Amino acid sequence: MNQLDQLKQFTTVVADTGNFKQLAAFAPRDATTNPSLILKAVQHSDYAPLLAETVAAFKDWPHEEIVDQVLVRFGVEILKIVPGRVSTEVDARLGFDSAAMVARAHRIIALYEEAGIARERVLIKIASTWEGIQAARILEHEGIHCNLTLLFSLAQAVVCGEAGVRLISPFVGRIYDWHKKAAGAQWNEAANAGVNDPGVKSVAQIYTYYKKFDIDTQVMGASFRNVGQIEALAGCDLLTISPELLANLQASDAPLTRALDPAAAEAATIHALSYNEATFRYALNDDAMATEKLAEGIRAFAADAARLDQLIHATK
Repeated sequence: MNQLDQLKQFTTVVADTGNFKQLAAFAPRDATTNPSLILKAVQHSDYAPLLAETVAAFKDWPHEEIVDQVLVRFGVEILKIVPGRVSTEVDARLGFDSAAMVARAHRIIALYEEAGIARERVLIKIASTWEGIQAARILEHEGIHCNLTLLFSLAQAVVCGEAGVRLISPFVGRIYDWHKKAAGAQWNEAANAGVNDPGVKSVAQIYTYYKKFDIDTQVMGASFRNVGQIEALAGCDLLTISPELLANLQASDAPLTRALDPAAAEAATIHALSYNEATFRYALNDDAMATEKLAEGIRAFAADAARLDQLIHATK
């Protein structure tokens, strides 16, 4: 078997793309999107007609509702190809307003259901701010499942678990990027590869914590920079992988073995943690990497959401 098929034996493979025409070649179970991926897709000639058609159909609607129609249209097309779920993101500019995120999620789910898609096939993607996690708590109670993104710390993961979030997406590559930049000329790539990669270590820590304390929230490693990071997290509940890295895995016949094991995690000697709002904010503030990457991620997604707004206005 190639590495992709080997990986699928113990990890659910998810495609990280808005380019749904690439999906069939890799047969992922689920797919994830974000504002940056959707923006990239709609600027491609293959998808420009889809954008134009959607905008024309709803041109007299409020702008935010047209945006959600575009996002859901991509999600519906993706769900024609993948058998599982698609993640659709709430605007990152709402990341500190729980009520606004809940309202936006309600509208996205309503649009999917109007299109004949059951809510069980949709994950509402929300930034892992305190407010985002509280919004997810409300939505999960209503039977709307969530994918908490821009997650960089154990503190964020613990609060997501306490909130009953269905799935979290810790960002392997962005953690790696921060540590590499911080180390500068002192960075040793070989010494920080594989299981020693700081992004890999973060996800492994969260995976171990969840399995040790029987937390149902699924861990989906995300934002990979190389195949070695994927190999070092084989066995994680899910991994969301770009088409480029999926192709690399598919092209390799090298052996791939399970790296994360639930039995080993359950045997780990670690202590349970709990946070209220004040202690969560302090723990996040005390982690420079998590604080900086969360803020940077929200800014980047917000900027791409704004660019998508401009593209939709120009298409009208």
